[in-house]
Amino acid sequence: MKFITVLSIAVAVGCGMVSSSKTADLGEIPPALAAQTETEIETPRGMQTAVFAGGCFWGVEAVFENVKGVTDVKSGYAGGTAKSANYDDVSEGTTQHAEAVKVTFDPAKVTYAQLLNVFFTVAHNPTELNRQGPDTGPQYRSAIFFTDEDQQKQAAAFIAELDKSKAWPKPIVTQVAALAKFYVAEAYHQDYLVRNPTQPYIVMHDLPKLEELKKKFPDLYGGKKS
Repeated sequence: MKFITVLSIAVAVGCGMVSSSKTADLGEIPPALAAQTETEIETPRGMQTAVFAGGCFWGVEAVFENVKGVTDVKSGYAGGTAKSANYDDVSEGTTQHAEAVKVTFDPAKVTYAQLLNVFFTVAHNPTELNRQGPDTGPQYRSAIFFTDEDQQKQAAAFIAELDKSKAWPKPIVTQVAALAKFYVAEAYHQDYLVRNPTQPYIVMHDLPKLEELKKKFPDLYGGKKS
């Protein structure tokens, strides 16, 4: 009964229950992550990047970390300015940021179209406007921040096809916008699921996404981090 109560609290409070002032309660942070402060991440030669927002970045990050061909995933903020690109401010829902992930991938091993398919199929629910599950507010909106014209066209075409095919019972509400800048989130948010696999929110909302990834995309599932 105690575990059920804890789960209920986690479901009610959601992703925003973790504050930057409570890092002592989280899993151990590797030194390399603790030193992460840059807002611009140089993309290795031959690699490409994609930026997706689909609610709390913990689960979205974990999904893409387990996709073959993805070499790096960073949780962060997109859509707002540098001044307010921090968890406490973004959680207020007034900064224009969305919690997002920056995915670095090898296009020879996984395509942008395949990443879109994973994003729309298992990473989040693209029909929920300004929310995901228990998390509410524009910072949890569904969005794709494209880095070039080709990504913009692919994203728009993918959404149009989803709506046309009625793949989801409700219209897709995913925003497609140009990426101005991606701001890396605080170190304690990076690899959050890996470091906190028994946290009630993770157990309830994010571990099932990895099972769906394994089930629906067996050829893409890498099983690298979970």
